[in-house]
Amino acid sequence: MLIDTPMALAIRALEILFAWSLAIQTLEFLRMGTATASDGLWSWTLQRADIPQGWMRRVLDGVFAPAVHRVHLCLRLAAALWLALSGSSLGLVAGLFASNILVLIRWRGAFNGGSDFLTVVVLTGLLIAQVVGAWGDVVLGWQAGLWYITIQAITSYFMSGWVKMLRREWRSGAAMTIFLNAAIYGPLSPRHPLRNRGMALLGSWAFIVWECCAPLALLNLKLATLFCGVAAVFHFLVFWFFGLNRFFWAWLASFPAILWCATQFQ
Repeated sequence: MLIDTPMALAIRALEILFAWSLAIQTLEFLRMGTATASDGLWSWTLQRADIPQGWMRRVLDGVFAPAVHRVHLCLRLAAALWLALSGSSLGLVAGLFASNILVLIRWRGAFNGGSDFLTVVVLTGLLIAQVVGAWGDVVLGWQAGLWYITIQAITSYFMSGWVKMLRREWRSGAAMTIFLNAAIYGPLSPRHPLRNRGMALLGSWAFIVWECCAPLALLNLKLATLFCGVAAVFHFLVFWFFGLNRFFWAWLASFPAILWCATQFQ
């Protein structure tokens, strides 16, 4: 069975968005060379103490030597560009997956929680697609990969909403003011609308309801488009107020999968 046009468009959009997200992350790591050097703030000579096995520490000492680590990041950047230009393949995706594991080890599991989570999710979805496709059923592979990404992303939104629902500070609206006071443009000015308890309560519950209703996005393409549009605005606001640029692009990379999966119920 051949890949149809809607699936092909979803795959290509996902690959390009994810490649862009991965490239941004990699460029940031390359710019942090001084901070990750032997005498830097995030020196591997300090972080290596987390590795209990002596032989593993010695292997990783070589992998995370500043010069070797920089070469690794340059190769990762080249692989991301190749993904955008030529699409995914088993070798390319497997290499990026292994590279990402090394990056996670370097940062003790996570450098930026939300973006790292989605990066792993999308890479896993791509790897599922390629491994299943290598056995001969390319369409089934992409179906499995796209559904994996979608389920993980939608579940994440849903769980985030229910966690907020269970927290008193979110139900009262206080959490929005607390978070924004700690943002890069905070604290909020005395006359800011979100200092008003009613506005903060409205904004808080708008986020709670939207996230809790995330599974409904899969009912049809219109709902999925609306959901992804609101999500894009939400993630852009998170970037604007908290400076989490990689958070914005990592989550956008999951949207083509969500939109395609929503078409499967029509």
